[in-house]
Amino acid sequence: MSIKNKVIAFDLDDTLYKEIDFLKSAYIEIASIVDKSHSENLYNNMISNYYKGNNVFKFISETYPAYTVERLLKIYREHYPSISLSNEEWNVLLKLKTEAITGLITDGRSLTQRNKIKALGLENYFDKIVISEEIGYSKPDIRLFNEFKKYDVSQYYYVANDTRKDFVTPNRIGWITICLLDVNNQNIQKQDFSLSEYYLPQIKIKTLNALLNII
Repeated sequence: MSIKNKVIAFDLDDTLYKEIDFLKSAYIEIASIVDKSHSENLYNNMISNYYKGNNVFKFISETYPAYTVERLLKIYREHYPSISLSNEEWNVLLKLKTEAITGLITDGRSLTQRNKIKALGLENYFDKIVISEEIGYSKPDIRLFNEFKKYDVSQYYYVANDTRKDFVTPNRIGWITICLLDVNNQNIQKQDFSLSEYYLPQIKIKTLNALLNII
């Protein structure tokens, strides 16, 4: 098999990094803007409300009426995040790039996802980046995955985490689906393996490093 005769596409949030880190980064930004003198205390209150399942932005807007929920959401979505990959994760991705065409398939707003990609240092890593807002469709729409048909390779892989929407379509079109397990229960969207087999991944891994034994 040719060294570039396969596609490895990744999800972004809670796959290549923990989305909770983006949330915390945004909360720090919001707290420093809303109440700079007491930002640490406000941030701690925001985190506490989040883990209690409360509406964090409603809590802020009720305490600081000048900041509407819409204004807070805008800061959340558009801030430049403080997020990063570990050395181990980077080494895995760089190794895989020598063996395959690499891609990204992610739901979200273009600005938000592009900021994440840049903050992670991945803007030049992928051969193809597919962001839902940029093409007008969200997972599990097949048109996101069809963006990779042009490569006409022998095997396609999708590495992701969300059992509700990540695996059903690539399963149907013959891709190999791999789920990065939420071993520390930190994911924003919780994994549900009681779903129909059509929604479930073919392979489960605990670390990205495990991909080197599969692909």
